[in-house]
Amino acid sequence: MKSNRLTIMVLLAMVLGVVVGYLVHANAATPETAKDIAGYFGILTDVFLRMIKMIIAPLVFATLVAGLANMGDAGSVGRVGGRALGWFIAASFCSLFLGLVFANVLQPGHGLTVELPTNAESLGLKTGALNFKDFITHVFPKNIFEAMATNEVLQILVFALFFGIALGYLNHQKKHMLVDLMEETSHVMLRVTEYVMRFAPVGVFGSVAGTIATHGLGMLLVFGKFLLGFYIALAALWVLLIGAGYLVLGKDVFRLLSLIRGPVLVGFFTASSESTLPKLMEQLEKFGIKPRITGFVLPLGYSFNLDGSMIYTTFLAIFISQAYGIEMTLTAQLTMLLVLMISSKGIAGVPRASLVVVAAVLPMFGLPEAGILLILGIDHFLDMGRTLTNVLGNAIATAVVAKWEGSEEQESCADLAAEPEMLPEPIRVRA
Repeated sequence: MKSNRLTIMVLLAMVLGVVVGYLVHANAATPETAKDIAGYFGILTDVFLRMIKMIIAPLVFATLVAGLANMGDAGSVGRVGGRALGWFIAASFCSLFLGLVFANVLQPGHGLTVELPTNAESLGLKTGALNFKDFITHVFPKNIFEAMATNEVLQILVFALFFGIALGYLNHQKKHMLVDLMEETSHVMLRVTEYVMRFAPVGVFGSVAGTIATHGLGMLLVFGKFLLGFYIALAALWVLLIGAGYLVLGKDVFRLLSLIRGPVLVGFFTASSESTLPKLMEQLEKFGIKPRITGFVLPLGYSFNLDGSMIYTTFLAIFISQAYGIEMTLTAQLTMLLVLMISSKGIAGVPRASLVVVAAVLPMFGLPEAGILLILGIDHFLDMGRTLTNVLGNAIATAVVAKWEGSEEQESCADLAAEPEMLPEPIRVRA
C-alpha cells in the first residue's frame, strides 16, 4: 500500500512540475529570469538528493559487511561476483548492439538542418579522466572515511569486501558483536530510507519544474525525432532485460517489477541513480533476496552494469555521424562497439559519464566531438530514460544472481542429504 501511495504521489508531482514549469517558462520576462526561478525549484531536488546521499555510505557498508560476515568463505564471494560480472558483460554487449541497430534503422540524425558547431570548447567534459590506469587506481580507496564522505560506492565496496571477509573469519571462531552491530545498523538505515523517501515527490516536482522552466516544452519538439528514437530503443532493451529475467525467474519477474516501480519512477523523474539505491535495496529484500547478495551485487552493478548508458553511447555516436553526413562502415561501427564496451567500464565516478565516453571515442573514428553540443539541451530528458534503464537492469541482474546462488545452495543441501554415509555415525552409550 505504501509503495502504491509513493508511486501515485510521484506521478502527481511530475504532472504538477510540468504545469508549473511551463507557466514559469511562458510568463518569465527573459530566459535569464526563467533560469533564476528554476534555480529555486532546484533547491527542492538538491535537498532530497543530499538526504539520499547521506544514507548511501552507511547503508551499503553495513549491509555488505553483515552479509559477507555470514556468507561463509571467500569462495562464495568469488562465485557471486563472477556470476554478476558475467551477466553485466552480456547485458552491456546487448545494450550497445541494440543502440547500434536502432540508430541505423531509425536514422535520427538523417537530414538534420540545425547548424552544426565547429568547436567543443564549451563542452566542459573531462575526457582525460577516462583511462584504464586512473580507473584501476580509483577503485581502491586511500582513505575509507574520504570514500564514505564522497560516496565513492566502488571504493566502499572494496573496503567492505576486506572488512567483511575478515569479520566473517573471526565470527567463525566465536560470536562477534560487530556482526550484530552491522546487522542492526543496516536495519536502522533501511528505516531511515523509508523516512527520506517520503520527500521523493518534492524532489521530483523540483527537478521537473526546474527543467521545464529553463528549456520549455518547445525543446522537446525540436529534438522530438531523436528523443522518440532513443526511447523506442530503450523500450526494446526493457523487453530484452525483462525477457532475460523471465527465463531465470519465471513469473516472479513481474512481481519484481511491481515491487521496484516506486524506485524506478523516482530515478526517472530525478534523473539520478543515487536517489534509488537505498529504496531499491529495501524492495529487493522484500522480494526475498538475501541482504548479502543485494549488498554486494547492486553496488557493483551501479559501477559496471549501466545498460541505459551503454545503449545511449552507440545511439548518440551514430546520430552524430548521421548529423554531420559522415558515413561509417559496418566494420567501423562494430569496432566502435568493442571500443565502447571496454572504455565504458571505466566511467565509475566520472561526471556525465555517458557524454564523456562518447566524446572520448568519437575522434578515434573521425567524428567531431563537438556534435555532442547538439543534444546538450535535452540531455536531462535523455538522462531520465538512461537512469530508469540502469535501475531496471540492476534490479533484474541482482534477482538473477540471487536465483542462481539460491539454486546452488539448494543443490548443495540435496547432495548432502543424498549421502548419509558421509555424516558421522551417532555415538552409542552403553547402559
